[in-house]
Amino acid sequence: MVNANGRSTAISRRAALAAAAGALSLPALHARAQGVITVKFSHVVADSTPKGQAAIRFKEAAEKLLPGRVKVEVYPNSQLYGDAKEMEALLLGDVQILAPSLSKFDRFTKSVQVFDLPFLFADMDAADRFQAGETGQKLLQSIEKRGLLGLGYLHNGLKQLSANKPLLLPTDAKGLKFRVQSSDVLVAQFQQLGSNPQKLAFSEVYQALQTGAVDGQENTWSNCYSQKYQEVQSDFTETNHGLIDYMLVTNSKWWRGLPEEVRSGLTKALHEAVELNNTVAQKLNDDARAKIAESKAKIHTLSADQRAQWREAMRPVWKRFEKEIGADIIAAAEQAGQAS
Repeated sequence: MVNANGRSTAISRRAALAAAAGALSLPALHARAQGVITVKFSHVVADSTPKGQAAIRFKEAAEKLLPGRVKVEVYPNSQLYGDAKEMEALLLGDVQILAPSLSKFDRFTKSVQVFDLPFLFADMDAADRFQAGETGQKLLQSIEKRGLLGLGYLHNGLKQLSANKPLLLPTDAKGLKFRVQSSDVLVAQFQQLGSNPQKLAFSEVYQALQTGAVDGQENTWSNCYSQKYQEVQSDFTETNHGLIDYMLVTNSKWWRGLPEEVRSGLTKALHEAVELNNTVAQKLNDDARAKIAESKAKIHTLSADQRAQWREAMRPVWKRFEKEIGADIIAAAEQAGQAS
């Protein structure tokens, strides 16, 4: 479409977003002029989830640490913005903090795809070491040239495999159809196994498993149990092969333009929120694993030798994405990624 001035509306919209990435919205400027800074935290899940509880803790901590200086508004369940619009809203200054899945950031920087590489982290402590280290922290800043800034990582947990047969060796997955998120790395992961990856929305997975449209899936224990996959999958393998985490992200110009004492207070509040999220997420995963173990489904645990075979089978995937991600980033993640 062309507007009255003869310019493409698509081009005009891109220009507006680019300008918004480098400027504050009028409501934000007005809030500062009044002495109270409004911080809108939008996310797409329920208050009862680890992320939902973390957002509430952030509000409580921020308003306690900065009384009269900030007002935090939390919008769960896509009440304000859904997955499709939230990043645009952040760049426009209509929301200040989001917590999208790490897989959503590959359009801003390919380096973040390191978190999708299979069998890279042996456990959550290994993932923590990488995220807290120099390279993991640099990844938070790697999107700043796009107007965004990462403030921290929130855990969901490590992924497990399920199917209607035991998956103990890489060859056991050959020929099976697996549901995957929309990620080039995850597609390549199953292709490497000789499997058939099928991109499906999270809400569609149960029915796809029930009808045989797909044979298996990968997810955290808590996601598997909440979606009742144990009703339609006979076998789960405790592979801990991949990571599902989120990035706390803000508009970089807005964040760096805050008064130092406000930014410091919000940082402390975010640390409290992250700690709560990660504690709750771990407990949910532990509880979910125990409940699945009590169901008719069987849980298989890989031996050290079996895990080594899976890891070796996945190395071509690491190599395939080495140029996009960065060999140095993969090396740092691998070094941090072994069990403590």
